[in-house]
Formats: sequence, C-alpha cells, structure tokens
Amino acid sequence: MGLFRLGVPKSLGGLEAEPAELLDAIEQVSIADGASGWCLMIGATSGLTAAYLDPATAKEIYGDPMTVTGGVFGPRGKAELAGDAYKVSGRWQWASGSSHCGWLMGGCVVTENGKPRLLEDGTPDARMMLFPACEATIHDTWHSSGLCGTGSNDMELRDVTVPRRRSLSIVADKPVEQGPLYVFPIFGLLALGIAAVSLGLARRAIDELAELAGAKIPTGARRPLAERTATQADFARAEALLGSARSFYVDCVGQAWRMAKAEGAMDVATRARLRLAATNATETAAKVVDLMYGLGGGTSVYHASALQRCFRDVHVVTQHMMVAPATWELVGRTMLGIRGDISLL
Repeated sequence: MGLFRLGVPKSLGGLEAEPAELLDAIEQVSIADGASGWCLMIGATSGLTAAYLDPATAKEIYGDPMTVTGGVFGPRGKAELAGDAYKVSGRWQWASGSSHCGWLMGGCVVTENGKPRLLEDGTPDARMMLFPACEATIHDTWHSSGLCGTGSNDMELRDVTVPRRRSLSIVADKPVEQGPLYVFPIFGLLALGIAAVSLGLARRAIDELAELAGAKIPTGARRPLAERTATQADFARAEALLGSARSFYVDCVGQAWRMAKAEGAMDVATRARLRLAATNATETAAKVVDLMYGLGGGTSVYHASALQRCFRDVHVVTQHMMVAPATWELVGRTMLGIRGDISLL
C-alpha cells in the first residue's frame, strides 16, 4: 500500500517522494506488468491532490494509510453550486483502478443558476470533486485491447452532494503544502507517470526478446534467431532508442527537481521540457515494443507470450491525451515563443 502514497504529503503520513523515485517505482512495476504499473501511476499521482486541500479535509481523505484514490481529471461532469456544496452529476471514462479506491474524483465544469461560471480569463471554472467511492456507480465498460487489468471502467454520479471543501482546481488553485514535490505541475507528473509505464513495457519487451532469441530457431532456419544479423541490428537499435529516450527523460526530471528545490517555482520552459520528455519516451517505447514484437515472429501472437501483452498495452498507453500527438504541437508552440493556453503543461 505504501507505493500508492508516494505523492501524499508527509504531514498526512505519506512518502512525499522525489519525482525520480515515484517514476522509477511506476517503471519497475510496469516491467513486471503494465496494468499494475498503470494502476500505481493513477493512485500515486492522484495522491498529489492532497496537497491542494485544507489540512482537515486532506486528513479526512488521506489520514487512513490504507486509502487509495483515483479518478478522472477531464471535466466531463457538471457541478451546480448550491451554498456550501455542489450538486454533481456526470459520467467519466477511464476511471482506472476505481474498483480498489476508497475515494474517487471527477473533473467538473462549475455552474451557477444553470450557467457555467467563468474565471477571470473567460474560461469555464473546472474543478475536481472528491467523493467516497461508494457514492459512484461503476459501469462495466472496460473491454479493451490492452491494459485489460486496469479496470478502467466508466464511473457515474447522479445529483451527489459534494462539499465545497472537497473540491480543487489544479489550474487555478495553489497548493497548501509547500514541499518542492508540489511545485511540479500535476499534469506534468501525470504525463511522466504515463511515460514511465511505457518505458517499463519497452524494457520488458527487450528482455523477453533476448530470452526468446537465444532459444528459438525460426521455421526453415538452422540457426537461433539471435544469430540472424537482422535480429542483432534491430535489437541494438531498440536498446539505443530506449536508452536515449530514457536518458533525456531522467535528465529533464532531474533538472526540474533541482529548480523546484532551489527556487520553489518552475518556469514554463522547464514544464514544456517535462512534457516533451514524457511524450518522446512514450512514442519511442512504442517503437521499441513494435521492433521486438516483429522480431518475435509467430511466437509474439500467442497469449502465452509477454510480447503480445506488451504490444497491446503500450498501444493503449499512447492513446492517453497527456502524451498524444497534440502534445508535440503544444510543446513546440511554447518553445517557439508562440502564446497560447499552457494550462495543460
């Protein structure tokens, strides 16, 4: 259970780990099983929201060391303001790990008198609503090609009352906790966590192919797969691809952490590099898995082979909006000095 508390503040009995430690844990678990790594990623990054709540409310939710939280950041719900509470309704896809969570959260657009409430910049006020998991209905919708074990079903609320103190905006609000971990942007850490899953899957695929190649003699051949020059070249290429992407990823996280500790703030350029590293790592990991899956030949297609699971899992990971192709554009605009919405960095 301790791994789920990697992002929870020490003031609540959490680990408040350095980002590198948090991300390495996700990667290592993902080497063993992608779905387990994904659930850890969701639980660990969801724990970061504890830093945005007032201490009493945070203790109510995270005071129990067995508490696991999860949910969906996307504002797919509606929260009608009613005095000191919200009346919340909505349905959210991708509620990963929701079946083992004690508390869930869902992004909502805040409405007042039936109309969206706007922030000073004219954008809708979107806030996360936290509620006991028993108040949500979980719909069995997760029939997917990969990451099958994450239980990323739909969750739904219908006119559930959520006190205002159990809401937060990770865009407009400032963290109550002052540790350097909470200087990191939550969206950035979420993207990095997703990338950590993909890096773990790529590492597992390379290891699986290495074991297979030494023993498999392809149909019609006389020598093991490992002795083929094409195998040797693609295997070496995969190691270089993964190593370079991971090194850039680790370097960006390290630089950002040093800035967070020294300055208590993080500039836009550094946030952009974090997202660049996350998207690059995810896309590169998928290429590595594809290479290994191809080298495995017919063996790769069987359920008994970990290569097919890595292939299916990594191609679900690439579909997450935090590391989708549009993030290349977001980062590129930022690096070129073109003004735009940077709230998702």
